[in-house]
Amino acid sequence: MKIAIDREALAKSVQDVMKAVSPRTTIPILTGIKITATSQGVTLTGSDSDISIESFIPAEEEDKLLVEVKEAGSVVLQARFFAEIVKKLPQQTVEIEVGPNFLTVIRSGKAEFNLNGLDADEYPRLPQIEEENVFKIPTDLLKTIIRQTVFAVSTSETRPILTGVNWKFEDGELTCTATDSHRLALRKAKIETENPQSYNVVIPGKSLNELSKILDDSNDPVDIVVTANQILFKTKHLLFFSRLLDGNYPETARLIPTDSKTDIIVNAKEFLQAIDRASLLAREGRNNVVKLTTLNDGIIEISSVSPEIGKVTEEIQSESVEGEELKISFSAKYMMDALKALDGTDIKISFTGAMRPFLLRPLHNDSMLQLILPVRTY
Repeated sequence: MKIAIDREALAKSVQDVMKAVSPRTTIPILTGIKITATSQGVTLTGSDSDISIESFIPAEEEDKLLVEVKEAGSVVLQARFFAEIVKKLPQQTVEIEVGPNFLTVIRSGKAEFNLNGLDADEYPRLPQIEEENVFKIPTDLLKTIIRQTVFAVSTSETRPILTGVNWKFEDGELTCTATDSHRLALRKAKIETENPQSYNVVIPGKSLNELSKILDDSNDPVDIVVTANQILFKTKHLLFFSRLLDGNYPETARLIPTDSKTDIIVNAKEFLQAIDRASLLAREGRNNVVKLTTLNDGIIEISSVSPEIGKVTEEIQSESVEGEELKISFSAKYMMDALKALDGTDIKISFTGAMRPFLLRPLHNDSMLQLILPVRTY
C-alpha cells in the first residue's frame, strides 16, 4: 500500500474512528485502526466490538484532491500512536507506505515515522447489513433526540437493559424512551420511511453519546438501518454500527400518569436557576434534595435544608398554579437535567400527590416529556 493524503482530512477521519477504539480490549488487534486504500479513496475503521465506526475519505471532493492512491492495500496501525502522529505532522500532505511485514513508513515534510503494523486480514469484519429497511432522520433532529433522552439512562449494570435507550418505530413515528427507574425521558418524532415495518430496539446509551459527538450540525438526513442485533447510522462518509442490547425493555407507558391534582406553569429558565441555587447547600453528601411548596397567589417556594451547613429558601412567581396545595421533595440534579432537556420557555409540571411521579412538559409541545419520582422525606 502506498498513498499520499491530505493531513486535515486524515486527522478528522482518525478523530472520528478513535471514538470506537478502546485501549482495554480482549482482542489485541482492536487497539488499532484499520486503513484500507482503493482507487476510490481511503477507508479507516475503528471498533471495540460494541461500536464500530468506518470513515471514508474520497479520492477527491468538490474538485479538491484529497487522496492519491499509488498502490492499493491495507494495514492496521496502533491507534494511539497513529492519532498523535497525524495531529503533529508538519506538512499538509502525508505519505503512508507499507513495506514487508507490515512495517509502515509515515512521511510528512522532513519528518519520518516507522510504525510496526499488523495484518488487516486479521481485523474482525464489520457486520454486513442489508439496506432495505431504511429510516431517514435529519442530523440536527437526531442530535436533539439523543440530547433529550440519553442523560436518563441507568449507569448501573444491575439491569443492563436500562443502560440503553428504547427506540420504537411504528406508523412513521419514532418514540425514544430512557429511564433509570428514578426518572424517565421520552421524545417522539415523525420520520420518513418507505417501509411500514415496526421495530422495537434498545441502543446502548454510550453508543448514542459517541454518535452525537461525531455528527455535525447540518440537516442532511442520516440513514438508519435496523437488524436483529445491530443498528447502523449512515451519513455521507461515515458508517456507525452499534450492537443492540438483548432483552425486553420494560413497558413504560403505564408509568406515565394521565390525571393530575396540581398543575404549575413556570418559566423554565427562572425555575432552573432557583433549583440550581437551592441545590448549592444540598450538594454536600448524597442527598441532593430540594423541596417545593405551593403558596397563595401562584407563588412557589423552593427550599433546601442541610443540618450541618444551613438552609436556603426562595420564592418564585409562577404563571399559574391550579389544584390542591402541595409539598414535594425531589432530587435537584434530576430536576435540572430534565429542565435542560426540555425545549421551550414555559414548562407545565403536573403533580398527582407528594409520593407519586410527576411530569414536566413544554407548554405547547406534545413531542417530549420528563417524568421524575419524588424523594421520601420524613
